[in-house]
Amino acid sequence: MSADTAKQKVYKPRPVTGFPEWLPEVRLVEQQWFDHIRRVFESYGFCSIETPSVEELDVLRAKGEVDKEIYVLERLHKDENDTSDARLALHFDQTVPLARYVAQNFNDLVFPFKRYQMQRVWRGERPQKGRFREFYQCDIDVIGVDALPIHFDAEMPAIMWEVMSGLPGMENEKIQMRISNRKILLGYLAALNIPTKDGSTTKLSEALKAQILREIDKLEKLGEAIVLSRIEESGLHDGLGFGLDGFIPPFLKICQTKFSNSSDLHEALTMSADIDTSNSMLREGIEELSFVLDALAHLPKGAVVADLSIVRGLDYYTGTVYETVFLEDPGYGSICSGGRYDDLAGSYINKHLPGVGISVGFSRLFARMVDQGKIDVSRKSPADVMVMMPHEDKRPAITQLCQKLRARGLRVEMFHAAKKFPDQLKYASRKGIPYVWITEEDGTYQVKNMLTSEQVKADPATWTPEGRKIDEAA
Repeated sequence: MSADTAKQKVYKPRPVTGFPEWLPEVRLVEQQWFDHIRRVFESYGFCSIETPSVEELDVLRAKGEVDKEIYVLERLHKDENDTSDARLALHFDQTVPLARYVAQNFNDLVFPFKRYQMQRVWRGERPQKGRFREFYQCDIDVIGVDALPIHFDAEMPAIMWEVMSGLPGMENEKIQMRISNRKILLGYLAALNIPTKDGSTTKLSEALKAQILREIDKLEKLGEAIVLSRIEESGLHDGLGFGLDGFIPPFLKICQTKFSNSSDLHEALTMSADIDTSNSMLREGIEELSFVLDALAHLPKGAVVADLSIVRGLDYYTGTVYETVFLEDPGYGSICSGGRYDDLAGSYINKHLPGVGISVGFSRLFARMVDQGKIDVSRKSPADVMVMMPHEDKRPAITQLCQKLRARGLRVEMFHAAKKFPDQLKYASRKGIPYVWITEEDGTYQVKNMLTSEQVKADPATWTPEGRKIDEAA
C-alpha cells in the first residue's frame, strides 16, 4: 500500500445552514444577554424550568396544523422488532412543552404559576437571514386556575421593556411595544348586522371572523388593498348574499388607529358612529386595554402604544396581544411578542388554566445585532485578569495568587508557560483581557491596565478592577 493510500481520509467540515454557531468573543456577549434576561425575569419572581428537547409527536400535534415545522427523531439503525407507536420530535416552541408540564405537575405547582424558560427550539423551515432551524427563545408565562388577574397583562410588557433596554448593544436602539386586545375587533365583527339580498341581515361566521383577523395581522406589512383582496379571495363570504366593501373599509380604518393613552382610546372607540358599543366583548376589550395602558404609563414616552392592527396570527390568543418592533427598522418584524390565552392545557387536563405570556426571539434578535456590528466583540475571554508566569519554579506561588484573586470573585487566567513577557502581554491583548498581574522579584505585585498601559502596585487582598464591584464573601 502506498503512503498516499495509507493516509487517512479527511472530511472537510462545513457549516449546517440554519444552525448558528458563534466564535468565543460573540458567545461571550451572548452569555451576557442570557445573564441579564435571567436576572430581570427572576427579579419579578419568575422561576426557571427546563423541559426536554423532545416531546411525543402527538403532544406537539395537539396544538394544531404544525406538521411541516416538526423535526421527527429516528435512530439510524432502528430495531425492526420495536412496535412502539410512540414517536419523538423536537419541540418547535416552548408553549406546548409548558402546557404538558403544567398538566403533568398540576398538583405540585403553586398558582398563579410564574415560570421562565430559556431554551433552544427547532423548526423545519427554509433558512434565511433572521430565520433559523435551531434557535433560542426566552419565554415568560403566568398561569392561573379558572381566572387570572388583568394586571399580569400589564406586567409582561413592563418586564420586557426592562429586558430590552438593558441588553448590551441595545442601548441606542429605538423600540416600541405595540399592544392591542383581540376582544375589541372580535366584538366589533360580532356586532355587525350585514344586509343580505333579500332585505334581511346576517352575522359573520366564526370562520370568516378568524380569517379576517389573520389577514389584519399582515395589514402593516401588505397594505390595505392586498389585505382586502386576500379576505375576498378566501371565499368564506360566498353564498351569504353580501360583499365585503360595505363593512371592511371602515373596519380597516379602525384597525389602523394608534393611541398613546387610555383616554384617547376610550373616546375614539366609544364615541364613533361606526362602532356598536352594545357588544359586551368589545366593551370588555376596551376596558382591559385601557387598564394595561394606564399601568404602563410610567414607561418613557412613545415606548408603548395601543395599535388595533396587532392581533397575532394564532387563534388561541383571546385578549391582550403584544408585538415589539424597531422604530427605525419596522420591516424587520416583531422581536418580542405574545398575549393572553383562555386555556393553556385543555388538550392535556380537564382544568381551566388561563394564562398570559410573552417571548423574545433571542437568536433572531442577537444575530441582527451581530450582523450590524452593534455587539462589542473585543474580548475573547471572560477573564478579568491574566497573571504572568515569570519562571516555572514560580508556578506554585503564581497558582496560589490566582486562587486568592478567584476567592474574591475575580475571573483569573494563569499564563500557561514561562515565556518572554512581551509574548505574554501579546496573548492577553489578543484575548482582550483588561488587566495583567506581574510578580516582582521582591514578592510584590504590579498590575498593568492593558487599555491605558498604566502600571501600579497592587495588593491581591484589596485590588478591584475599575468599575467593578467585588463580592468579598464569594
